[in-house]
Amino acid sequence: MSSEDIFDCILRLEETHIQQGFDEGYEAGLVSGREDARHLGLKLGFETGELLGFYKGCSSLWNSPALLAHLSPQLHKHLHDFQALLDKFPMMDPEDETKDEIKDGLRVKFNIICASLGVPKKQLEEMLRREMLGCCKVYISEARNKTALEAIERSAKTFPPAAIVNKFEDAAYGRVGYTLVSALAHEGSSSSSPLKSAVFAMVKTALDAINLELHCGSHPRLGVVDHICFHPLYETSIDQVSSVATSLARDIGSILRVPTYLYGAAHEEQCTLDSIRRKLGYFKANREGHEWAGGLELEVVPVKPDAGPQEVSKAKGVVAVGACGWVSNYNVPVMSTDLKAVKRMARKASERGGGLASVQTMALVHGEGVIEVACNLLNPSQVGGDEVQGLIERLGGEEGLIVGKGYYTDYTADQIAQRYKELLIC
Repeated sequence: MSSEDIFDCILRLEETHIQQGFDEGYEAGLVSGREDARHLGLKLGFETGELLGFYKGCSSLWNSPALLAHLSPQLHKHLHDFQALLDKFPMMDPEDETKDEIKDGLRVKFNIICASLGVPKKQLEEMLRREMLGCCKVYISEARNKTALEAIERSAKTFPPAAIVNKFEDAAYGRVGYTLVSALAHEGSSSSSPLKSAVFAMVKTALDAINLELHCGSHPRLGVVDHICFHPLYETSIDQVSSVATSLARDIGSILRVPTYLYGAAHEEQCTLDSIRRKLGYFKANREGHEWAGGLELEVVPVKPDAGPQEVSKAKGVVAVGACGWVSNYNVPVMSTDLKAVKRMARKASERGGGLASVQTMALVHGEGVIEVACNLLNPSQVGGDEVQGLIERLGGEEGLIVGKGYYTDYTADQIAQRYKELLIC
C-alpha cells in the first residue's frame, strides 16, 4: 500500500470518527433538548395558566352586578374588552401566534381597570388568592405499585395551576392519599376547573393502572379510587367546591362508567360519607376478620349511585365524591394484637360511642403487633389530635395496653394553602 493510500485511510477514519461523534452528540443533544424543552414548556404553561386564572377571577369579581352598578360607562367598556380578550385567548393552541399579542392586550387593560378602580394589583391578587383556593384529597387503594403511582402523579401535573402539595403512603393499609390545591377561576367554571381536570386525570389513570381484584390491605375500601373530598380554603365558599365535586362525579360516572356517590355539600340531602359506606358494606373485612382483599363481591350496587351505572366492575369498584369543611386524619398506634380490645377503645373515643364530639374512629391492624385507632376529626379546630391522644391513652390504660404517639396524615388547611403558594413562587 502506498503512502498516499495510507494517508487517505487515516483521513477517512478521522472523518468517520468525526461524523460518529457528531451523530452521537446530535442524538444526545436532541434528548437533552427535549427534556429541557419539556421543563420549559411546563413552566411557561403553568405561568400562563396561573395568569389567565388570575385574570378570570378578576373579571368575575368586576362583572358582579353589585359592582357594575357603580361603574362608569367607560369602565364598563374596558371590562367588556378585557373579557373579550380572555374569551379569545387560544388555550388549546399554544402555537397560535396571536397569544402573545392577546396577553399584552390583557396586561394593558388590566392596568387601566386597576388604576380606574384605585386598587393596587398586589392587593387585588392577595384578595383573590385568599378567596379562590380549592383543595381536593384523593384516596387510592394502592401503595406498593410504584409504577402506577408515578403515572397517577404525572397525570396531575398537566393541569396548572392545580398541584399536588402532599402525598401520604401507607403500605400496611395498601392506600395512598394525595392532597391537591388550585386557584378557582370563578363560579360557574366548575366544568373546566384545573382542579377538576387534574383529579379526573388521576382517577382515569388509577382505574387503568390498578386492579382492585389484586388489592390487599388492612384499610377498608370500596374502589380503586376509594374516596375524593373537596374542601374550601380561606374565603372560598363550600358551594364553589361542591359544584366542582358534582361536576367531577358526573364525569366519572358517565365517561369512566364507574358507580359514583355524592355526599356532604355535594349531595342534595347532605348525605354523610359513613352512611353510604355502611350501606355498601365498607366496614366489613373479608379476610381473617381484619383485611380487605380482592374486588367487591357485588355485580350490582344495592344503592342507586348519583352518577354512572348500577352495575359494578370487580376490578374498579365504586367512588365516593363529596365536599365539606376541613377534615384531619389522626392515627394513634396501640401496641397490641387484641383487636377486640382496641375496637372497644375506638368505639368509646368516637362521638357515635359517646366519646369526643365530631370524631369518627376505626380500629385497624397496622403491621406486626400494632393496631391503630384511625380517627377522622370532622372539626379539628375544636377537637384536635391532643384531645384524641389523651383519651386513647386513658382508655389504653383501662385495657392494660401501651399506646404510642399518634400522627397526622396531612397538614392543616392553612399549612396546605401556604405550601401551595410556595410552589407557585418556586
